[in-house]
Amino acid sequence: MKPSDSEIFIGLDVSKDHLDLAVLPGGETWRTPNRPEELSALAQRLSALSPALIVLEATGGLELAALTVLAAEGLPVVAVNPRQIRDFARALGHLAKTDRLDSLVLARFAQTVRPALRPIPDQDALLLKELLSRRRQIVDMIVAEKNRRASTLPALHPMIDAHIRYLEAELKKLDQEMNQSIRQSPAWAAKEKLLTTVPGVGPVVARTLIAALPELGDLNRKQIAALVGVAPLACDSGHLKGKRRTWGGRAAVREKLYMAALVGIRFNQTLRAFYLRLIQRGKPKKLALVACMRKLLTILNAMVRNHQPWQEQLAS
Repeated sequence: MKPSDSEIFIGLDVSKDHLDLAVLPGGETWRTPNRPEELSALAQRLSALSPALIVLEATGGLELAALTVLAAEGLPVVAVNPRQIRDFARALGHLAKTDRLDSLVLARFAQTVRPALRPIPDQDALLLKELLSRRRQIVDMIVAEKNRRASTLPALHPMIDAHIRYLEAELKKLDQEMNQSIRQSPAWAAKEKLLTTVPGVGPVVARTLIAALPELGDLNRKQIAALVGVAPLACDSGHLKGKRRTWGGRAAVREKLYMAALVGIRFNQTLRAFYLRLIQRGKPKKLALVACMRKLLTILNAMVRNHQPWQEQLAS
C-alpha cells in the first residue's frame, strides 16, 4: 500500500537512558529521556501528530514501558524483531549506525512495510512473562553453581552450598508468586488446566505459552508454527535444493516446547509413535524432535481453539 502524503510514520529507537524519535515525511528528529515521568508527555506529543503507525524495536524489555504507555494512549504502536530492522537497513544501504539514524530507519520501515498491529500485553501478562524470565535465570544460576561445586576445592563447598540454598529458596518464592498470578485470573487458570492435560506439558511450559504466546488458539497451524519458529523454511535457489531449516520466532517458547517434546517422546504415546515413525524413515533425530515440537504446538493450538482437553485418539 502506497502511503499518502498526509500519513505520518514515526520511528522510536529505545535505549536505557533515552528515546530517539524520527517523523516521516519531513525527517524531524528529537531525543527525550527514557524515564516514566517523561513518557506521558511524549504520548501526548505523538497523539497530536495523529500518526498512522509508530514502530520500535523489541530490545529485550527496554521497550516495554514506552510500548505500554503509548498503547494506553490509543496510539498505533508495534514492536518488531530487530533482525527485520537490520535487514531492512542493509537493503537501504544504511551501513552507519547512530541512534538518530536508527530512528529514521524505523520510521522508513513503518512507512514502507507497515507491520501489522498486535495486542499489547496488559500489566498482569507482562509481570507473568518477567517472572518466567527470572525463573529461567535462577535455574541457570543453580545449574552453574552445582557445576562449579564439582570442580572446586572442598573448602569452598559450604559457601557454594549456601548460595545454592538461597537460589532454591528464591525459586520457590517465584513459583508461589506465579501460582498466585494464575489463580487470580480465571481465564489463565482454565487455560493452564487445559494445556497440562497433555502428557509432557507441565505448569512451566503452560505458563510460558500463556505469557509468551497469547496468539495460541487464534491462528492456524502454519501461522502459529511460523510465529514460534518451528516451521521449516525453504532454502532453494535455481538448481540448488537446500535443506529446510527453522529459524527466528520466539526463543522462550521454543525452549519450553523442546523440553516438552523430549518428555513427550518418552511418555506421550502420540508423540512417541510420531517420533519413531520419522526415525524409521531415516530422519535425523534432531529433525524428528523438531517435528515433534511442531506437532505438539499444533495439538495445543487446536485444544485452546476448541476448548478441548487432551484426548489420545483425537491427537493421533
